[in-house]
Amino acid sequence: MLQKSKKEEIMKSLEKAIKESLSVVFVNFHGMKVSDETVLRKELRDQGVDYRVSRKTLLKRVLTKKAEGEIPLLSGEVAMAYSKDEVASPREIFNFQKTHKGILNILGGIFEGKFVGKERMMEIATIPSREVLLSKIAFLLKSPMQRLAIAVNEVAKGKGASN
Repeated sequence: MLQKSKKEEIMKSLEKAIKESLSVVFVNFHGMKVSDETVLRKELRDQGVDYRVSRKTLLKRVLTKKAEGEIPLLSGEVAMAYSKDEVASPREIFNFQKTHKGILNILGGIFEGKFVGKERMMEIATIPSREVLLSKIAFLLKSPMQRLAIAVNEVAKGKGASN
């Protein structure tokens, strides 16, 4: 049994983590091996995402009135992944889920100040990273310019042949 002072310390730490994060993902990690958790923590840390296991009762107390909407159902053994990047924590949990089937289950989370369910968190997780989006935009902008340059070149070739 935790002492009341220790519970309060844990709750303050959870509140701070949630307040400073742009996104929080709640996961059920039932049946996860220590070796898998070590890999998960390293991969998350490399991407600037923090991961924390918490008691559900303390987490639920902290979550009350922290965001709009209804708190997702937190079943099983619960942990949270959180970061200052809006899509990093859901994306990295989703990526780990893909490579380690059946170990983690996304339960929901907090995004843009609102509690969101599992489905919405999965949608957020599949948003490409900023770098990928920027490269796609650059490609889209480059494509018409290439076509124009080819067309101008063909016109110039045609005029040179007719003279």
